[in-house]
Amino acid sequence: MSKGLIFDIKEFTVHDGPGVRVTVFLKGCPLRCKWCHNPEGLLNKPQVMVRENECLHCDKCRLQCNHAECRGVGRCLKICPKDLVKVVGEYIEAEDLASRLIKYEDFLKMTYGGITLSGGEPLMQPTFTLELLEKLCHIHTAVETSGYGDSDSFKKIINAADLVLFDIKHTDTKIHKKFTGVGNELIIKNLTLLIKSNRMFIARIPLIPGVNDTEENMETIAGLLEGAHGLKRAEILPYNPFAGAKYAMVCEDYRPGFDVNAKPKIFLKPFEKRGILSAVL
Repeated sequence: MSKGLIFDIKEFTVHDGPGVRVTVFLKGCPLRCKWCHNPEGLLNKPQVMVRENECLHCDKCRLQCNHAECRGVGRCLKICPKDLVKVVGEYIEAEDLASRLIKYEDFLKMTYGGITLSGGEPLMQPTFTLELLEKLCHIHTAVETSGYGDSDSFKKIINAADLVLFDIKHTDTKIHKKFTGVGNELIIKNLTLLIKSNRMFIARIPLIPGVNDTEENMETIAGLLEGAHGLKRAEILPYNPFAGAKYAMVCEDYRPGFDVNAKPKIFLKPFEKRGILSAVL
């Protein structure tokens, strides 16, 4: 049995695959996208999270305590008068998580939904992700991925899932690296593997103002997707203006490097002229 690290489970989501979903967020990501709105999912280890905007600044949580669960954390997790301090990140075995998720089975099937594994990045925990998918094989499963991960693991995971939600951010590797921290060569390689596999997938494009919202980028993405038999549609996800809201909670600064007040330009014609269904979420 494998053990994984998760940081959240959201019930009744509707944008992470068909029907009503339960989305599991795996902790740890190899990318550092400037627009990421889940900074607590980046590190592949548990970390302290404090809701600073409600903090009384009494500093009681910084006093030494004798609670076993607070050792090595640097804060007391129990003393906050408003319960604002917590550790985000839970280690759990795949079998135990599957048992926790199976309780939703009847409802999910009734609503034509299922379980979605998101992140972070599921490819950073390939053994855990694969084992969890195999234990949930009687429920519709989806995996949301950046595509940045070992290709052999990627092939096993997409073959175990019913649907892949594949993020495509930029087709220019230099721009991709500037805004995500990594080049896109491995991502394009895995996208090609996904297309050749004929597995069902949705292409998801986070649309960031001044970064990837150009007609040229959309043309190139549409060209990559053209003729893919497993492609259901391309989903355009405009930049979330609240993306930076949680950075202070994990003692990080939000420095996006683009105009957060600008509205991204939307180009759907590159997809339409190739017969690719597209939608703005």
